[in-house]
Amino acid sequence: MHVLRQHPDVVVVGSGITGAACAESLTRRGVRVTVLDRGPLASGTTACGEGNLLVSDKAPGPELALAQASLRRWPALLAELAEELGPRKAACEYEPKGGLVVALGERDVPGLRAFAAAQRAAGVEVRDLSAADVPAYEPGVTRRARAAAFYPEDAQLQPVLAATALLAAVRARGGRVRTGVRATGVHHGADGRVRALLTDEGPVPCGAVVNACGPWAGSFAEAAGAPLPVLPRRGLVLVTAPLPPGTVRHKVYDADYAAAVGSGHADLQTSTVVEATRAGTVLIGSSRERVGFDERVRLRVLRELARKAAALFPALRDVHALRAYGGFRPYTPDHLPVIGEDPRRPGLWHAGGHEGAGIGLAAATGELLAELYAGQPPHLAPEPFRVDRPGLSTEEDPCRT
Repeated sequence: MHVLRQHPDVVVVGSGITGAACAESLTRRGVRVTVLDRGPLASGTTACGEGNLLVSDKAPGPELALAQASLRRWPALLAELAEELGPRKAACEYEPKGGLVVALGERDVPGLRAFAAAQRAAGVEVRDLSAADVPAYEPGVTRRARAAAFYPEDAQLQPVLAATALLAAVRARGGRVRTGVRATGVHHGADGRVRALLTDEGPVPCGAVVNACGPWAGSFAEAAGAPLPVLPRRGLVLVTAPLPPGTVRHKVYDADYAAAVGSGHADLQTSTVVEATRAGTVLIGSSRERVGFDERVRLRVLRELARKAAALFPALRDVHALRAYGGFRPYTPDHLPVIGEDPRRPGLWHAGGHEGAGIGLAAATGELLAELYAGQPPHLAPEPFRVDRPGLSTEEDPCRT
């Protein structure tokens, strides 16, 4: 442990899983870091996540490469935290349970097979299953299933526990974590470089600021003088009463899930996702719609989720739903996160736009940002995630609020 001098080198804005991962990676390299959040720790998008660490829903390309790096990093990172903090503080219910993608109709089978073949060529481990194979993996799945693909690399963890473990490591290394402080912009010198983070409690002098504000990253970027098209995309999840162990063994979803994830439509889209927690409850998703920061829970969306889940797992028809919750995912027009320094405002760094994949992508995102900040060779190509890439447009979105 080392004691921080008066001012940090870097201020990370946002204590969710991405901000926590960036702060952990930076402090591991000896960087002096302060993490600020306007609310309680990990209380935004991270608290509304299912904790998925997935490769099964990502087509070959930069996001899949980031996911593969992150899935490799998570087990090692958790082991390092357990050694540093002790197993209890580092526990976050990590479970390499695997994912099962199911084709319910014959017309879905060719697409499922083609998607799996492309991923396999990109280094993803995937097993093609026939209809007869499915019950051995998930006995509760409907007998209407025509085929499936199993992804043994898919995993799950409890996202709030993971974020707080990362932040505990930051504190143990001398970093500071402060809540109830609202970031309002940045102060920069005559050369355009960041000199301080502006907050409602006054300026915090620093050499760099990391924008890890999740779905609010676009608003903060604009306040910092470097607009980004990161917008909220609303999602809802149903939670059932506890069910017997083994009712749902893996993360299971319909073959149309990947298409919904990659869609840019603002209107409501739903696709079936079902998975169990260690407590025995079952999480049912997923929905996506761009409605700004409208927090209303719409009954029609929950009905649609329940209907589709019961079609995939018929036994769920007679199960009580205990509650529903929703959250805002940080969406970008080209469905890729933004990771790196902003050339328009030197010293301003971005780590956001992961949409619903932030939990799974956080470990590699934190490493990549810290490598770039420290001038180290990056463990994967950073160019697809740069701020000034062609796929990002700063045109105003009609759903932005």
